[in-house]
Amino acid sequence: MDTLRHLDDRLAVAVNDFARHTGWLHGPALAFASYGVLLFAAPLVAGVVVSRHRGPQVLAAAGWAPLGTLLAVAVNQPIGRAVAENRPYVTHPQWLRLAARTSDFSFPSDHATMAGAVVLGLWLVSRRLGLAAAVLAVLMAFTRVYVGAHYPWDVVAGLLLGGAVSGLGWLVLRGPLTRTAAALRVLPSLRAVFAADPAAAGNGRRGWQDGHRRTPRADPRPRSSGDRARVS
Repeated sequence: MDTLRHLDDRLAVAVNDFARHTGWLHGPALAFASYGVLLFAAPLVAGVVVSRHRGPQVLAAAGWAPLGTLLAVAVNQPIGRAVAENRPYVTHPQWLRLAARTSDFSFPSDHATMAGAVVLGLWLVSRRLGLAAAVLAVLMAFTRVYVGAHYPWDVVAGLLLGGAVSGLGWLVLRGPLTRTAAALRVLPSLRAVFAADPAAAGNGRRGWQDGHRRTPRADPRPRSSGDRARVS
């Protein structure tokens, strides 16, 4: 544990020294560290849009992504109070601090927890959206350390916690959520927006069987002369 703490302090000092020598980056980094959480709404909305005509499980995953994020942030609150780690600028008042002082604890990072949950949730919907959210999550984690609001292990723990809560929640609730999505999308008020595309959703067992019934196989046996005469 002491080795991990020592490594964490060294990384924090390195990032803080980097911040001292990059004054041009202070404004953008502080803006993203403070308000970048709003940018995560865009991929979450995009997840609903790209899944609205796909199978019910994908649609359910798109709905779970924001719910799992809220759950992860809620789970993080008692953990933060139990660990009760002070912010870096409290323990090291000589460090450069760009972030505003807060009264809450440092470990794990709420911002990183949110970001990790969004990444995992969107990965279940679309690999591209998951990767896009991962880029935002890495930027969020770095800028939270850059502005002096967190230690590196605060944001790493937050990313892992958010992903774990979202992933485990999906494993537990996937069945009920999928059935709920399938039931809701046939409601008259939602059918026009969330109707399944047969080409995208027709990969179930029944669709596979129906497709084969519509294309009867030719009889491979050669016909006799009597059969040909009857056909003619």
